[in-house]
Amino acid sequence: MFRFILTFFLLLAFAAGAGAEIEIRAPGQQTIPLALTSFIPQGADAPAGVAEEINAVLQADLELSGLFNFIDPASFLSDARNEGLSSTQVDFSQWRMLGAESLVKGVYRLEGEQLIVEARLFDVTRRRMLDGRRYVGKPADARRMAHAFADQILRRLTGEPGPFNSKIAYISNATGHKELYLMDVDGHGPVRITNHRSIVLNPDFSPVGKELIFTSYKQNSPDLYRKEIYSGREARLSAREGLNISGRYAPDGREIALTLSYQGNPEIYLIGTDGSLRKRLTDDWNIDVDVSWSPGGDRLAFVSDRQGGPHVFVMDINGKNLRRLTPARTYNATPDWSPQGDRIVFSRLKDGRFDLYTVRPDGSGERRLTFGKGSKEHPRWSPDGRFIVYSSDETGEKAIFVMRADGTGARRISPPGGAASHPAWSENW
Repeated sequence: MFRFILTFFLLLAFAAGAGAEIEIRAPGQQTIPLALTSFIPQGADAPAGVAEEINAVLQADLELSGLFNFIDPASFLSDARNEGLSSTQVDFSQWRMLGAESLVKGVYRLEGEQLIVEARLFDVTRRRMLDGRRYVGKPADARRMAHAFADQILRRLTGEPGPFNSKIAYISNATGHKELYLMDVDGHGPVRITNHRSIVLNPDFSPVGKELIFTSYKQNSPDLYRKEIYSGREARLSAREGLNISGRYAPDGREIALTLSYQGNPEIYLIGTDGSLRKRLTDDWNIDVDVSWSPGGDRLAFVSDRQGGPHVFVMDINGKNLRRLTPARTYNATPDWSPQGDRIVFSRLKDGRFDLYTVRPDGSGERRLTFGKGSKEHPRWSPDGRFIVYSSDETGEKAIFVMRADGTGARRISPPGGAASHPAWSENW
């Protein structure tokens, strides 16, 4: 089990006021000139490499947000080497001269076997601290501490925390079989968590615990499994005759929507987390798959070919008020409802490849997000709705990519070696 001791010492007593004067809402609307200084080691036994690791993680996370314009570190003056972390110890005039509006500083030290990281966010214009955190853990936890502070920076400047201290689940055939893996949001530390030596598909995180559901052909048929990450315990939840695929937890974690075909035709059903059957939601002669919950848990998006080619539909949780969202003569797949409830992302096959689109739940405002070579498939929102993770073969090898919700800033995160697909994004880990 990954052990991580994290303590937060809220230092807002040192910060003036409760709200940040700097306020940003979305990439492209406004960017803040940010000075990100190298964290300073304290004491002769401070472990080497920690500053580089923390700064690399912070820079990558904040760059992905699209909300910041970084001041060139080559222009930094003497205050960048100053260990002082209180507002009275920072020479704000130096940072104003460089054009910075926000400033990140920090120090770290080793106490016994524990790594102590002190991180601060300053408002340069108003010469005050906006946020301060102390993180305590093992030296190996430095990356998670940096992800956690990046989340906190976004919380202070936008009102919503970032999604960087979370996990991505995905499928890879690196071993020759399709198995389930976990990795950090930036692709660090991939770990294989199944050994079914078969085909594993469609993972989904529980919203209330560190566990996943997925479909596996381990026993030669597509059955639904649940796995606890820390204990490793695994159970087969649904092994009804035929398909048991595309399971998705309800937002409250109490039910699972999935496609079953034990009554002959692939239809959408609700089951309990113990696998017991609760309700059949669709009843049509065609195929209904790829269900996704609205954030309120009262509506579902799914794919059906009941009106020609595969289309994205939405309906109430009782199966009523069915509405098709995608236009005629298109081929659409794998919808995912945004955490804010205002958009649904999906993939569409056109000219021989898939690209990603979003549309409002009423079918209006369709937007194309991806262009260029390769197919982009299996999109899933980050828990804060700022980003989308998906699979793409644009580099010649199918891999996991992440981009901003407006389609900008795409970057590959899965490691090379093996085709990777079917990502899912956890809540805070």
